[in-house]
Amino acid sequence: MVKAIALLSGGLDSILAAELIRRQNIAVHCLTFTTPFFSARKAQAAAKQINLPLIVEDITDIHLRMLKSPRYGYGKNMNPCIDCHTLMLQIAGKKMEETGADFVLTGEVLGQRPMSQGRQSLYVVAKNSGYADYILRPLSAQLLEPIKAERDGNIDRSRLLAFQGRSRKNQIQLAADFCIKDYAPPAGGCLLTDVMFTKRLRDLFSHNEDRQIRDMELLKYGRHFRIGSGSKIIVGRNNADNEEMQKLSTEDDLILFIDDFPGPHVLVPYGDKSALPIAASLCVRYSDAPDNIEIKVICQHANASTTISAKAAKKDDCEKWIIKF
Repeated sequence: MVKAIALLSGGLDSILAAELIRRQNIAVHCLTFTTPFFSARKAQAAAKQINLPLIVEDITDIHLRMLKSPRYGYGKNMNPCIDCHTLMLQIAGKKMEETGADFVLTGEVLGQRPMSQGRQSLYVVAKNSGYADYILRPLSAQLLEPIKAERDGNIDRSRLLAFQGRSRKNQIQLAADFCIKDYAPPAGGCLLTDVMFTKRLRDLFSHNEDRQIRDMELLKYGRHFRIGSGSKIIVGRNNADNEEMQKLSTEDDLILFIDDFPGPHVLVPYGDKSALPIAASLCVRYSDAPDNIEIKVICQHANASTTISAKAAKKDDCEKWIIKF
């Protein structure tokens, strides 16, 4: 039986591409990836909906190496789309070889995204992956050169499609024809396209602070400050932030909070004690404590607890320190 590996993001295009090929009586196994910047949740929900097996691979280490120096650069923020797609297709190609599959398919649509889905970009990504003759884009295949599986008769090219451009009308109609009703909206999902997150990520890289994966996970929570000494301070915005920051903290960090008033948890990663006075003042500033009196702030470090007194940081200083776009 002919077999295929489908790259499944969980978006409508990838769902339709996988379903289109399955309807040719081809065994389709889906593959998706996870890093600190995108998760497998949408793909898992999509695979469950269309009842296809899904492999989830964590590619954090190799993705990070690519992210720091992408051959084709970044998009609007820090999204290295061409290099990222190339990497994913390289991994999918190896999975194809390991499992004895005949080709890899994606949900890419010619011309849908100007940077990564133009004709030249699709060609470059396929070529650089090392599997150019094994990568099928079913939704636009009739506008592209046939791959080996088409030439060998393993795929009926006449049943593939010629979608192109940014309109979603054809996809929405095809979803209705396939009785696919629940699917994620287009775009979103990758934090490397998010302005605020990528500002924080650039700051992290510039200070060589990506020592652990959790340092990138922390970028998702709280307000982030960079003070004069170069230290990073993270201030929770709400209870959800506080809880996630606590989960990600280690005994090497400074953790500050106030017992007497509702307020944030404050984190100084890796415990730079020179940042303690400012961290305490930020803890008071973003709490419900009065601005003009000294407040007792509890500081935990290395399983020990101390108390210091601090007044609220000045608003002008907060504006100067906060990492913002």
